[in-house]
Amino acid sequence: MSLATPTLASTSTVDEITEFLLELDALKRVDRRSYVTGTTRRENSAEHSWHLAIACWSIAETFELAVNHEQLLKMALVHDLGEIDAGDTFLYADTRSQAHIDERTGIARLQSEPGNGIANLSEVWEAQETGSSKEAQLLKVVDRLLPFLLNLNTEGQTWLELGVSRSQVANAHAFIENSFPMIHDWLSKQIDYATEQGWLIDR
Repeated sequence: MSLATPTLASTSTVDEITEFLLELDALKRVDRRSYVTGTTRRENSAEHSWHLAIACWSIAETFELAVNHEQLLKMALVHDLGEIDAGDTFLYADTRSQAHIDERTGIARLQSEPGNGIANLSEVWEAQETGSSKEAQLLKVVDRLLPFLLNLNTEGQTWLELGVSRSQVANAHAFIENSFPMIHDWLSKQIDYATEQGWLIDR
């Protein structure tokens, strides 16, 4: 049985579809600040998106959370697509508000690509970026948790390189106390440990 027939196929040509797929591939070229454990290289945003998606899925299953798994995974997969145009912005940078604008512009460009078959790409991106659904809340928690884990397991390499302080990390993760107190308690203990090890500036 054929997967697609001319009468059911998209109006996009295969050339346009493959061009869009190559546009998505560009996310692999966006380097983040966190280092991949067991290596000397930084992770890229495509790797982070995969890690985010499967981590959200796993946590949702583990805690039997009442979330829409399909929506959650779609949110995770589009989460960083705007960085293809905007690049990655460090969590503690003072340019994050502008980054949101630049990423939204990048998403609009991808949405308008002839080979894009995801009709609600911008809608899903906005849902995770500005929404307050359970899916968006979980995604935001896990998005903060993962780079924190990488820092812990590389002896604070990124924190040390960029002079990150205990208060910066604590403030960036404070919102998790309301949405996922169990994870917030664990993070608080690890922040204490990282400070004791000298990986975070104690201020």
